[in-house]
Amino acid sequence: MAEIALFHHIQGLTDGVAAFAEELRSSGHTVHAPDMFEGHTFASIEEGFAYAGEVGFDTIRQRGPASLPTPDGGFVYAGISFGVATAQNLAQTSNDARGALLFDACLPVSEFGSAWPASVPVQIHGREDDEFFQEDLPSARELADSTASAELFVYPGDGHLFLDSSLDAYDPKATAVLLERVRGFLADI
Repeated sequence: MAEIALFHHIQGLTDGVAAFAEELRSSGHTVHAPDMFEGHTFASIEEGFAYAGEVGFDTIRQRGPASLPTPDGGFVYAGISFGVATAQNLAQTSNDARGALLFDACLPVSEFGSAWPASVPVQIHGREDDEFFQEDLPSARELADSTASAELFVYPGDGHLFLDSSLDAYDPKATAVLLERVRGFLADI
């Protein structure tokens, strides 16, 4: 079983993110979901960004890794949208990375190094008509094409944060498919 560090999206550690972490736990995985917003959640993406801007993006992104325990055998780093920056950075730069799960976002590999580490498998998931993911889709495709250990899954629809059951964008059918793919990925780690 995998040990997963799951970094939440810009609306905070919502009930839907907690439920997603619990879904992964129900498969036998250990999931750490650090609260980078220290208890704050937001009704909109804009409110979350305003909070992050006040506190400082770097400060928030440092909170997550700082609260993680030392892993026994390394982490699978997972991020949802805003949390992808932290997860992708750690997956590309940490010696303990066992894998990466990038949901609703993907940054250019060049943000954190010259190439994706061949020893770190990665899955990228997003909606084809999600205005936020559309900006990242070229980076996601580039990453997926750059290494045999990468998979890109693009789902129909436009809802951002579609795996968060506490938000209006939640899509239970797409999330069920996503979870099946993630469970298969984690079984191979």
